[in-house]
Amino acid sequence: MSAVRRLLALLPGRADLLAMRLQPGRDVLAGTMVALVALPLALGFGVSSGLGAAAGITTAIVAGALAAVFGGSNLQVSGPTGAMTVVLVPIVAEHGADGVLVVGLLAGLILLALAASGAGRFIRYLPVSVVEGFTIGIAVIIALQQVPSALGVDVHAEKVLPLASDAVVAWLDDPHWAAPLLASAVVAFMLGLTRVRLLPAALAAVVLGTVAAAVLGLEVSTVGQLPSGLSAPSLPSIPFAQLDTLVLPAVAVAALAALESLLSATVADAMSVDQRHDPDRELFGQGIANLVSPLFGGIPATAAIARTAVNVRSGAASRLAALTHAVVLLLFVLVAARWVGEIPLAALAGVLIATAAQMVRVSSAFALLRATRGDAAVLVTTAVATLVFDLVTAVILGLVLAGGLALRQTAREARLDEVPLDDTGHSQEEHALLDANIVAYRLDGPLFFAAAHDFLLDLTTISHVRVVVLRLSRITSLDATGAALLADTVRRLERQGITVMLSGVQPRHDHVLQSLGVYDELAHQGHVFATTPEAIAHARLHAARLEHPIADAPA
Repeated sequence: MSAVRRLLALLPGRADLLAMRLQPGRDVLAGTMVALVALPLALGFGVSSGLGAAAGITTAIVAGALAAVFGGSNLQVSGPTGAMTVVLVPIVAEHGADGVLVVGLLAGLILLALAASGAGRFIRYLPVSVVEGFTIGIAVIIALQQVPSALGVDVHAEKVLPLASDAVVAWLDDPHWAAPLLASAVVAFMLGLTRVRLLPAALAAVVLGTVAAAVLGLEVSTVGQLPSGLSAPSLPSIPFAQLDTLVLPAVAVAALAALESLLSATVADAMSVDQRHDPDRELFGQGIANLVSPLFGGIPATAAIARTAVNVRSGAASRLAALTHAVVLLLFVLVAARWVGEIPLAALAGVLIATAAQMVRVSSAFALLRATRGDAAVLVTTAVATLVFDLVTAVILGLVLAGGLALRQTAREARLDEVPLDDTGHSQEEHALLDANIVAYRLDGPLFFAAAHDFLLDLTTISHVRVVVLRLSRITSLDATGAALLADTVRRLERQGITVMLSGVQPRHDHVLQSLGVYDELAHQGHVFATTPEAIAHARLHAARLEHPIADAPA
């Protein structure tokens, strides 16, 4: 029964329908604008993947519609992306078109399994510095990807930095001003209308740019001819002999789709005021999209951050906008290919450059840079790695760095403090004698591999005492390394003739202490006490016996 409820929670509900009826006009305009931006990107990513423009536009339509309906974000727009294309190129080279389609099917099944297991909730543990760094890196990539179109040159490169630099070199060799002036005008127009909500600035910019290019007779590249339609659904021939070699690529595709989609949804939430996505449902929607898209000849898809940002900035309020984007793309393919083909690529490049600029929240970035040096290092590392390497590598590096810094901070919170003894009822002379022979230490905080070594090593250097009481009640966490170091400390002290007593061992730590032999190193198994007063009382008796030993009676 719980599995059924879990499935029903992942399916679209009545609330989604009601949300789409609130502001349909804004959603339709935003979806239309996203479709205009998505069209050349879908065609280009299809070609870049090696499967052709038709595969790209098919993915944008099929995956975009399904992810809009079943996904967990009201603002997310899905389709083919540049990051996914990079992953697909070697798969196409090694396994061909059918291999890519099978990888898409397997990746869809993996995403559905992740959604059913509730794996989407782990995205909430991403530090904000990683998300901000990732957003900045993606924004820079989006802007750099538009440099060739903005300059009106035709260059190709796998990485964005060589792509942008080659475009600049090619333009300097033969400069033409029409494309860069048009792109600059679109950027200025969009950024100047960021506070105007009567009409999406991006849509107005594209229309005005297209009209201006036609009226002035500017020689600029356009979107060009579109494919005439979609292929009928069919099951790709599965290369069973290569199926085992396709599993790991499918895992990589699923991981990228999950990571990019959840991060994109997080960015969309941050760009909006009152929107919050459902991570598990988002994985479910991406799984459905990737499971069905290959049947129509599409490629693996994921959420597209650039298109999602355009969607948010264009005023989208519900998932109707993303659904409209898919429908408008289908109409483009069927009836409006001729007119869409006249849109200048420089105008679309200007839209994306302005969108990239709007993605970066300057105040938030500066706040993180000023917060702590650790946050600044994580943000810069993630942003640079996103630009230089890829999305997955960047997030992994950001998480590793953030985890290492958090680990160091946690380790610093672990302390070993000498505490006074409760000596009620003893004279001042006895107190002085006892203090000379008994020392009590309290261990505070985590006792794990990053925190235990230094102060436990210092503990073994004490001298001129007969008994050491270790108070363990305030240990917040204990791992095998911490327990092993504690056992080594007890062994060294006992070898020095110093009796060690433990107090306040928490039940959840008892198994670790026993397994790692901490109790075995004590001089007597009875030297483990439930409370500190009991341990101190026994320590006083023990120290007194050592100070005044009773002579053996004659035989």
